[in-house]
Amino acid sequence: MTARTCLTIVLAAGEGTRMRTSRPKVLHAIGGETLIARVLAAAAAANGAGGGSVAVVVGPGQDAVVAAAIAVMPGAEFYVQHERRGTAHAVLAARPALSRGADDVLVAFADTPLITPQTLRRLRGALAAGAGVAVLGFRPANPAGYGRLIADADGRLVAIREEKDACPAERAITLCNAGLMALSGNAALAILERIGDDNAKREFYLTDAVAIARAIGLETVALETDEDEVRGVNNQAQLAEAEAVLQRRLRAAAQEAGVTMVAPDTVYLCADTRLGRDVTVEPYVVFGPGVTVEAGAVIRSFSHLEGAHVGPGARVGPYARLRPGARLDADVHVGNFVEIKEARLEAGAKANHLAYIGDARVGEGANIGAGTITCNYDGVTKHLTEIGKGAFIGSNSALVAPLKIGEGAYVASGSVITRDVPADSLAFGRARQANKEGFATRLRALLRAGKKAP
Repeated sequence: MTARTCLTIVLAAGEGTRMRTSRPKVLHAIGGETLIARVLAAAAAANGAGGGSVAVVVGPGQDAVVAAAIAVMPGAEFYVQHERRGTAHAVLAARPALSRGADDVLVAFADTPLITPQTLRRLRGALAAGAGVAVLGFRPANPAGYGRLIADADGRLVAIREEKDACPAERAITLCNAGLMALSGNAALAILERIGDDNAKREFYLTDAVAIARAIGLETVALETDEDEVRGVNNQAQLAEAEAVLQRRLRAAAQEAGVTMVAPDTVYLCADTRLGRDVTVEPYVVFGPGVTVEAGAVIRSFSHLEGAHVGPGARVGPYARLRPGARLDADVHVGNFVEIKEARLEAGAKANHLAYIGDARVGEGANIGAGTITCNYDGVTKHLTEIGKGAFIGSNSALVAPLKIGEGAYVASGSVITRDVPADSLAFGRARQANKEGFATRLRALLRAGKKAP
C-alpha cells in the first residue's frame, strides 16, 4: 500500500502584539524550545518516515522566525502573507505548495505548541477514511468566545459557527473549534478558493471550509481532543499556562520511566532532558537544554544544569551549577557551590564544595579542595587545565592555565600554581610566612593615633 503524502501548512504570520515584547510571539519558548519549533517537530513526527512537506506562512520582515524554523527544519518552505486578511487568506499564501498536490493537507498554528503528533495523525486518519475536511474540537471549561462545532441529527459536522453569529441553542453547544484542520489534498484548493470575505471584518475565514465542503458533496467530521493540547498562546499569561501543561507532561513521562522526583512540581525540565532509570531529583532543580543524566545519579536541591552530561551513579549538588560542556563520568561527586564549565571529571573524581572548574580535565579519582579555581581565561583565550589521575588539589588553590598536574601529584593548600607539576610531586605556590612578634600592638596604636603604619 502506497503511503499517503502530506503537506503541513504552519501559520506563523501573527504579530503577537498582546505579548508586549519585541520578540515575535512564536519565538517565545516553553520547555526550552520555541513555540514554532515545537509545532514543526510535531508536524515532522506526524508525517512519519516519508517526511512529507512543510510550508510556513510568515508576516513581512519576519526573518528571525524564518531563521528559527530553518534551524529545526531545514527543508521547510516559506511564504509571506503580505496582508492579514484571515486564516484562509494565510493558508492561500502557500498556494504554490498546495498546487503541487498532496493526499492530505494539515493546517496548524505556530502559537499552539502543545499539539501532539498523535492528534495530527488522527486528523490525517479521518481523511484516509473518506472525509474531505476534518476539524479538531475541544470542550473548554469556559466556551465563551470560541466558535462552536455544529452537528446534524446524525452527529455529522455541518458548520463552524462563530459565537457572535450563534443562536442561543448553538451557544449551548460545548464542543468548540480548536482551529486545526485537515483537508483532502484533491479538494483543498477548490475549497479554499471558494471562501469569501462577506463578513464584518472583510476577512477570509478558514472555518467556512466546512460549509463549502458539504456544499460540494464532501464529508466533514469533527475529532475531539483535550483543552490542554490546543491551548493557544496570545499573551504572557497563556505562555505560562502552556509551560505549566508541558512541565506536567514531562514530569509524568520521567516518573513513568523510573525517575524519582521528591517534589515534582518544583522541578523544571526541558523537552530534551534525558533522565535515566533510578535517577533521583530532589526539590527545586532546573534542567536547561541539552542535559542527560544516566542511571542511578542523584541531583540534589537547588542545582542548575544546562548542556551537561551526568554519568551513572554521580552526585550533583545541592546548589551546584553545571554549564554547557560539563561532563561527569561514573560516580563523580560535585557538591555545593561548585561550578563546572567545558570540563570533564573522570570516574570517581570529587569536587565537594566551593570550586570553579572550567576548560579542564580532572582525572579519575582526583580530589579538588574547597575554594579551588581553574584560571582558564586570560581576557582573550580560554586555556586548558589537566589534572591527572589520583591528584590532590588542596583548598584555596588557583591553577593558572595552561597547566598540567601529573598523576598522584599533591598541590598544597593556598597555592597559586603557574607551572606544570610532575606526577607524584608536591607543589607549593605560596609566599613564605613571616611572624613579627608584638607588631600587632604597635600597629593598633599607630592606627588609633591617625598615623600611617610603617
